[in-house]
Order: sequence, then structure tokens, then C-alpha cells
Amino acid sequence: MGNTSYFNIAVCMMGILILLIHAVNVIIKKQKQQDDWILLDFFLFTIAHFAAYLTFTLLKARGSSDLLVMGFYTAFYIMNNLEVFLLFRYARAYIPMPSPTGKVLSALSYTVFSLYIALDIANIFTGIFFTAVDGVYTRSPTMILSQGYQFIMFAAILVVALGSPRLSVREKTAFGIYCVLPLVAILLQNRFPGFAIAYASIIVAIEVLILLISIEKNIVIAREREKNKEAQIRLMLSQIQPHFIYNSLSSISTLIAIDPAKAQAALDHFTEYLRHNLSSLTETRLIPFTSELRHIQSYVALEQMRFGSRLQVVYDIQTDDFSVPPLTIQPIVENAIKHGVLKKLEGGTVTIAARETAEAYVVTIRDDGVGFDPAAMDSTGSHVGLRNIQYRIENTCRGKVSIDSRADAGTAVTVAFPKEVRV
Repeated sequence: MGNTSYFNIAVCMMGILILLIHAVNVIIKKQKQQDDWILLDFFLFTIAHFAAYLTFTLLKARGSSDLLVMGFYTAFYIMNNLEVFLLFRYARAYIPMPSPTGKVLSALSYTVFSLYIALDIANIFTGIFFTAVDGVYTRSPTMILSQGYQFIMFAAILVVALGSPRLSVREKTAFGIYCVLPLVAILLQNRFPGFAIAYASIIVAIEVLILLISIEKNIVIAREREKNKEAQIRLMLSQIQPHFIYNSLSSISTLIAIDPAKAQAALDHFTEYLRHNLSSLTETRLIPFTSELRHIQSYVALEQMRFGSRLQVVYDIQTDDFSVPPLTIQPIVENAIKHGVLKKLEGGTVTIAARETAEAYVVTIRDDGVGFDPAAMDSTGSHVGLRNIQYRIENTCRGKVSIDSRADAGTAVTVAFPKEVRV
């Protein structure tokens, strides 16, 4: 084997190893988005692409033939186009595009890709791109036209990425390098025939793309965590309301002379309520639902101490072996009490239910209070920031919050916690 063969074998083996590492990282990733799955397809196909070229290089070292050259190079031409096709799919999923633009580019990609696959197959009979003479790969004068699909789609991805107002400079650089580097490699390939420069450029381009995109995603995740933390702090502070503390302590003070045992129980509930609120300020992990339920029971006991028969609470807990973000269910119960049943002169009933389905653990808080218009809900005014609660549940554990409410008909808030995030 000559220097070109050793170079090509080294490039292919290094590419396969690097891509396997990236593929495994995506596979073991707990929470995958759509672009992660498409990226995994891209990695696995590129591994197959490198493995095919490695096989061809080893077979060619033992001897070549027109059939071997035509068969493998036809496969490589098709694989080159398919690799760019998969890259466009990833770019389409990752880069925010207006619907008309995305549809036009997708139609362009499918149309031109299909055309070039047909041309690659037709080359076997026409030799418009390459031929094999005595087992030697020989380029045709029109060979450069075989790269048409790649040039078109690289240019399209580059224009869309650079023009996207929602991509950061780092993300634009990642896609820009990936689009430009292979084009440069194609030109160098003509200058140094036999060396797998294009394959080497793919490795470098993938590494740059993954590195910059990973950095950007980590920055976004850090920002989301910070926003989540700020929302949690705002919610916690909103929960420790001076008038609630004053009213609770005043009621406990009155009970001390009338019923010391009941006063002691109320004081225990008050202590548990404050302890949970304060601990939620620094807690970043999910907590057992049983812990959140104890917090709810402490809060409910304090409110029942004040409002007596006007407030009835029913617990329908069919399962409690799951976890939730801290201080998420209790504020919903508080909303049901303060902005639901206690808005009615005669009061009402709040039902707290927990059940298990095949996909999730579902908590429902239902009241027969005055109801409200969910469309008018905001994060700064009424209902103790239900928008903040929704944000935390969705971003902490990918839970889903649904609200069903009508004026004078009560409210039902349902929270579904996916089972795969159970801790």
C-alpha cells in the first residue's frame, strides 16, 4: 500500500471512532429533542460511509477491477449526496425558519437530491462523471457537475443560517464552517487526487459543528436554569405573605387560651409550612410528591383553622411514589382556595387527586369556586403566578399543565409528570 492508502485508512478509522463517540453520547442523552434524533441518523450514516470507504481502500490494496471501482465509487457519490441531505435535515430542524422558506428549501432538497441520485446511477452506463479503465478510477471532464447538489444545499444552509436572526454568532459560525470547509476540500481533492481530503474535512467540520452547538446549548440551558431559579425565588417570596403569617399567628394566639392542644398542632403546621417554603429557595432537584403533599396539608390545616366549615378539602391520593419540582402543586391548591372557593360567601370544596397512567403521574386540583377566564391569566397578578408554575413544571421535568375553568363553574388544574423523569 502507498502513502495515499495509509492516509485514507487513518482518516476513516479516526472518523469512525469519533463518530461512534458522538453517536453514543446522543443515545445515552436522557432528554432528546427532534434535532438530536436527526443528528444521530447523520452520525450513524456517516459511520457507514467511512466504513464503506475503509473497506474499499483495503480491497483495492489487494487488487482492483473495473467492477470494484464502478460499484464502490457509485456508492460513494450517492453517499456524498445523502450525507448532505441528512445535514440539511438537521439544519432544517435546528435553524428556525419561516414556514414558506422551510417548505421551499425542503422541496428543493428532495427534488435536486432525487435528480442527482438518478444521475449517479446513470453514470454507470454513460460515464458522465467517472469511468473505470483497467481498474483505475478516471474522472470525466464533467465530473465537477456531480457535486451540484452539495454546492446548492451548502449554499442554501449557509444563507439561511447567516440570515437567521434567532441564531447566535456561535451557531452561525458552526454552520458556516461546515458549509464552507467541504467545498474547499472538494477543490483540494482535485489538486491532490487519491487522498481522502474530503473525508478529513468532514471530521473537522463535524467536530467544529458539535463543539460550537454544544457550547451554545449549554449556555441556553444555564440561562433557562437561571430563569427557572428566579421564577422559583419570586414564587417562594410571594408565598410568604405578611398578612398570611399575621393571620395564622393571630389565630394560633387565640387558640392557645381556648384549646392549647389544637394551638400546638396549628403551630406545628405553621412551622412545617415555613420550613418547606424556605428550603425550596435552594432546592434545585425534584422532591418526593409526599413532601409536597405534607406542605399542602400544613397549608390547608392553617386555612381551615381560619375559615372553618367554609373550606372543605378532599384528598384522593391513589399514588404518591413519584417526584415533582418543589413548590409547584401547593401554590395551585392555594389558588383554588383563595381565588376559588373563598370568593364565594358559602365557601366550597377543593379536591386534590393523584393517579397513575401508563405514561405519567397525574395530579388534579379541582374546586367548585367562582372560576375564571384562563385566557386572562398572567404571571404578575392574580392566581399567584400560574404562568410561573407552568414554566417551572415544563422546563424542570417536561410536565404538562392544563387548566379548565369557567365563571361560576369552578376550576380544574391538571398536571402530568412524565414517568421517564422520575427520580
